[in-house]
Amino acid sequence: MASIHKEIFVEAPSHEVWDAVRDFDAVHTRLAPGFVTDAKKDGDARVVTFANGTVAREIFVDCDDTRRRLVYAIVNERITQHSASIQIFDEGNGRCKFVWTVDLLPNSIAPYIDSQMDLAVTAMKAKLDHR
Repeated sequence: MASIHKEIFVEAPSHEVWDAVRDFDAVHTRLAPGFVTDAKKDGDARVVTFANGTVAREIFVDCDDTRRRLVYAIVNERITQHSASIQIFDEGNGRCKFVWTVDLLPNSIAPYIDSQMDLAVTAMKAKLDHR
């Protein structure tokens, strides 16, 4: 199983970044605008449209406010396993660490997902940073 891990430092207080992350249905406006162009609630999931035209149904798994950790999953005809977690760590001085981990199958899709995650973290940092 492929495991992809991204870490970025955000120049914003951890509680503000966590508030944007935990707003599961507003990923297109509060977290990754430009990379995600639309998100619609669908029961326990969100249907997300990406800038490249791809659409994914992301299933909400857990939101832990104490640990500032959000978990979601994707299962479709191309992806047989996709479990993702985002966790926010306070670094002090109005700065935090954003950690995003995705475990997925098949392994052959990992390079594509990795490159999309690079684009996503760039969009997130641009939205969240207080520079």
